[in-house]
Amino acid sequence: MNALQAERHRLYDAPEGLVRALVLELARPADWDLLSPLWRGVQTDLALPAPAIAVSGVDGYQLWFSLAEPVAVVEAAAFLDALRRHYLGGVSPGRIRTIPSLAGTPHSPQPESLPQIPEEQPGTSRWSAYVASDLAPIFAEEPWLFQEPSPDAQASVLNRLSSIKPAAFQAALALLRPAAPSGRPAPVSAGTAPPQEPRSFLLAVMNDPATDLQWRIEAAKALLPYFERPAGA
Repeated sequence: MNALQAERHRLYDAPEGLVRALVLELARPADWDLLSPLWRGVQTDLALPAPAIAVSGVDGYQLWFSLAEPVAVVEAAAFLDALRRHYLGGVSPGRIRTIPSLAGTPHSPQPESLPQIPEEQPGTSRWSAYVASDLAPIFAEEPWLFQEPSPDAQASVLNRLSSIKPAAFQAALALLRPAAPSGRPAPVSAGTAPPQEPRSFLLAVMNDPATDLQWRIEAAKALLPYFERPAGA
């Protein structure tokens, strides 16, 4: 295992059926001015570590979030959609891609394949690559590299990053969950322990009429373990 493979393993590998890597892409065209407030906001507003920044090699920027502990697809996808709504609400959904996404797998969602980075795009001499945050703006017109990036250099970019710890992820879910009918975020009960926050978030998704029905169904399914009746009850 080389240094780049080791960093990808550290940040993104997960057991089958679960995810640790969450990717949000803004494309057609790439626009760092639109995406950078999200990159900054997750750090300043949600107190999360910075996600990796990548150029797709085609027409987009990607943010790669790493979780310290794997989560279910529905929870990861709902988190990405909440980020999209909060920071990119004015952007056409057709320009935004998230991995994982529940599209096309409403009954048994499974993690989607992650883009390979770095990778040469078919029929071109353009490469996708992880890039340092201070260099991200210069790729707005050409979101690619013209030659294969050094694996050691790519590993160095990832080496600076850390994963989102479970408590921080749960707190971010609570802050991002859909607004109550008053227009304010639904309140969190005083004294609620952090492990309850994913349940609160999923309940809000399930009960939000503005959320796609497919997502509401998946949230309901993810909530079943919380409400299973004990044996003999």
